[in-house]
Amino acid sequence: MNPFSKRAAGFCLAVLTFAIWRPVFAQTETATYGPDSERHEGVPKGRITKHIWKSNVFPNTIREYYVYVPAQYSPNNPAALMVFQDGHAYVKEDGDFRVPIVFDNLIHQKVMPVTIGLFINPGQHGDDLPKDAWRPDNRSFEYDTLTDQYARFLIDEMIPEVSRNYKLADSPKMRAIGGISSGGICAFTVAWQRPDYFYRVLSHVGSFTNIKGGHVYPSLIRKAPKRDIKVFLQDGSNDLDNAHGNWWLGNLQMDAALKFSKYDYKFVGGTGGHNGKHGGSILPESLRWLWKD
Repeated sequence: MNPFSKRAAGFCLAVLTFAIWRPVFAQTETATYGPDSERHEGVPKGRITKHIWKSNVFPNTIREYYVYVPAQYSPNNPAALMVFQDGHAYVKEDGDFRVPIVFDNLIHQKVMPVTIGLFINPGQHGDDLPKDAWRPDNRSFEYDTLTDQYARFLIDEMIPEVSRNYKLADSPKMRAIGGISSGGICAFTVAWQRPDYFYRVLSHVGSFTNIKGGHVYPSLIRKAPKRDIKVFLQDGSNDLDNAHGNWWLGNLQMDAALKFSKYDYKFVGGTGGHNGKHGGSILPESLRWLWKD
């Protein structure tokens, strides 16, 4: 290699290293919330119930889940459904996402349909629930694996259980699924595996990295037959960078692949880290876009 080529190679390596390395913001990162993430007098309030489930699709696991039912629900009119992984994070009214408040406001404004929310925590092996809701021992297996197993868990177990008490619409366009981090890639995997059942996908700081092979999705999106799904991605330029990969670059690759294959999608990038601050602050706008058709 001549001296000029060596200098050029060194420059390219330095640029690549700078592009990949990024610090991660601490969880003290703040976010600004709009009026749709706040309670308002005169807006009907939905009801939330908490339950425990022991799965057959994921044998010997136990988990908590929550069901949100909007005040406008009527058994005479089948409701839409939206599933959230790491349900504990999304169902909290004082958390990053405040989904029950946002749902109440957007359903009241009629910018999204009457929607039942199913908030599911990952499974823990044994008979006892985990002490930390973020760290059940089956979380990564359920969320990061690229098979149809989690889709079967929803379609064969959890959704029929909800349907015992509430009438749900049959169309895939009346079903959405979302999650954060590994729960975000899980949401995409479910729709990718079963586009006949789930149409709308919401991913916050999704783990499109090589935890269990998720880095292949950009290539699959480019080469596989196009799925009939609608996708909203959110991430921040200070997301994780570790042995599994770089989260920001993974989401940029998803953005490019979805654009190349002409999917109905939207990617909103920010400067945040691996948390729900940015995704939570834009959740009302995200849901407006996701449900607008």
